[in-house]
Amino acid sequence: MTDLLDFYIDGAWVRPDSQVIEAVIDPSSEQVVARIILGNERDVNRAVAAAKAAFASFSATTPEQRIELLERIIDGYQRRSEALALAVHQEMGAPLSLARTAHVPAGLGHLVRALEVLKHYPFETMLGSSRVMREPIGVCGLITPWNWPLNQLTCKVAPALAVGCTVVLKPSERAPLSALIFAEILHEAGVPQGVFNVVNGDGPGVGTALSQHADIDMISFTGSTRAGIAVAKAAADTVKRVAQELGGKSANILLDDADLPSAVRHGVLGCMRNSGQSCNAPTRMLVPRALHAQVVAIACEVAAQVCFDDSRPATAIGPVANAMQFNRVQQLIEQALCEGALLVAGGTGRPDGVTTGFYVKPTIFADVEPHMSIAREEVFGPVLAIIPYDSEEQAVRIANDSVYGLSGYVTSSDRERARAIARQLRTGMVHLNGCKADQDAPFGGYKQSGNGREWGVFGFEEYLETKSVFGY
Repeated sequence: MTDLLDFYIDGAWVRPDSQVIEAVIDPSSEQVVARIILGNERDVNRAVAAAKAAFASFSATTPEQRIELLERIIDGYQRRSEALALAVHQEMGAPLSLARTAHVPAGLGHLVRALEVLKHYPFETMLGSSRVMREPIGVCGLITPWNWPLNQLTCKVAPALAVGCTVVLKPSERAPLSALIFAEILHEAGVPQGVFNVVNGDGPGVGTALSQHADIDMISFTGSTRAGIAVAKAAADTVKRVAQELGGKSANILLDDADLPSAVRHGVLGCMRNSGQSCNAPTRMLVPRALHAQVVAIACEVAAQVCFDDSRPATAIGPVANAMQFNRVQQLIEQALCEGALLVAGGTGRPDGVTTGFYVKPTIFADVEPHMSIAREEVFGPVLAIIPYDSEEQAVRIANDSVYGLSGYVTSSDRERARAIARQLRTGMVHLNGCKADQDAPFGGYKQSGNGREWGVFGFEEYLETKSVFGY
């Protein structure tokens, strides 16, 4: 066990005002791997004051200076990649293979893309006789989750620093280890004093204090829709910008001409990846009713191939990230059974032979009705709902009948058919024929999946204000 009791504030590791200690639990072993302190309002005030003091000088740096800084950060990140992978593995349970090939590279990708955008971004343009200027918004409070800790941390910090903002980061108290290593990387890269600060803590303590702080100019939050609503309410009185990436219940529409073995396998593994703990996971598989039985058979075969020991990285999953999440997933599986959903794989309890860790059986429900809770609530575990439909129009209606609108998936051998369906989906993103996400394109959702966008130039511009100078 390691004690990580200090916060990174104003360019140094400092002892917090708070003395409330929180254990960090390895979800694979259920053992304590570290202890942190949960900060309080006074800790937040100290970090915000440092960021505010640093903003005047850092916002005046040139793009060339910030390019050099990002290059040093990227170099340090690459050198510490194995330590970052081990931290993610310990703090939230990702298999080491996934931590090395997905979690750590995702973070690196956001750093690299922020650098590339910075190299070419036009911060000032002429519009007639007016000069339009894009300037850093100010002090940014960043609140990040436990499910993809490095991905969500870097896709916020990288553009914020690239444009000249200063930052106070609150990583998830359940998965803070990689964030603290990242702070070391930034310190070694020479990030100026006060530009980047880390305060550990929970939502009610540090998250609320950041959200309502008068000297925070922007809050960027990733997490549940419930928590996002609380953040927005806390931020409202100071009329700061709030960017949110929240929950999802993404529909995966397989059309009748899809290559079923490939499409179903891709859909099942996409749902199970990262133990189902991805906001954009394809958790609703919509299939033609005539093909339902065939789809279910393939899906069960794929679920049976999932392993929990990383012996087959392509189908390996770890535990869900904590005991609270494990219990929530179990409750939602029980609720689906009570509502009459047909269980065809998995179910409640740990996988056979697993006695320790927050492992969840890869679970599939078939013949799911769109009104059932398993088709409407975000489970955030390796649980798939297969929903039959009778026409493309009905498939689109079912897909859009959700409070969420983060992502969608469409598979067809006819690309034009897939494109036509994609245009009808009320979601911020759509994957056609198994295409992966593109870090240059915007990431974000409609409806209760949030507002604002992350990644690439769209994420870059979330951290900019716009000034018009007339008669320039």
